[in-house]
Amino acid sequence: MSKSRVSGRAPLTDVSAAALAETFKVLGDTTRVRILDALSRSELCVHDLAGRVGISESAISHQLRLLRGMRLVRPRRDGRLVYYALDDQHIVGLFVQGLEHVEERGSR
Repeated sequence: MSKSRVSGRAPLTDVSAAALAETFKVLGDTTRVRILDALSRSELCVHDLAGRVGISESAISHQLRLLRGMRLVRPRRDGRLVYYALDDQHIVGLFVQGLEHVEERGSR
């Protein structure tokens, strides 16, 4: 039996377990996954995100508010425009690993 990468880590606290579950819950929406996919490729404004994802700017703004609240995306203001990007490398890694898992499972 192989050892898990997290075997040396202490068990999750209730607070950590709840926060992790909430993060996965937020990621459980196809629109938000499409937004994260677009942002994993480049920083985008609401208008460009709406075009890429295929929903209204209002709907994109609503989803971005939720993603910002979970610290999955971050805004950057440039004059009147606000550009969004994935918050940090942890989010990029989580997205990439999840995608690899799904694609690997689909090829079996």
